[in-house]
Amino acid sequence: MLPTTIDAIKAILKADPTVNPADRAVIVACIRNGCKVPATAPAVPAEVRILRRHEAAKRLGCGLRCIDNWARTGILHKVTLPGHIRACGVRLSDVEALIQETGNRSVKGCIPPSHISEQKGQSGDPSKA
Repeated sequence: MLPTTIDAIKAILKADPTVNPADRAVIVACIRNGCKVPATAPAVPAEVRILRRHEAAKRLGCGLRCIDNWARTGILHKVTLPGHIRACGVRLSDVEALIQETGNRSVKGCIPPSHISEQKGQSGDPSKA
């Protein structure tokens, strides 16, 4: 097939709003390879769901300040919300992992259970070390 024909097909597919870029790439690859699906199809990244700080605090049973403290210490990772400059949230997967860690109960205070045992070991009392 001529390269100009492939370019024309690309232009037609690009003009069609019902064909997304991933599908367009698969169609063009199929045309180039004689409708043989390539052995290594491009992996589609999993969709990352972002929760607002308020929703994360509600799910964890704590306050906004607690969410901010966990983000500052690295327990949760803040993500800027799409289309916003200053608004941020946290990944749903991080919140769900923290919920699993706490045993599906609300968090008391701003220290998750796994980090409480670490802090006990850091106290000045040698009997707890």
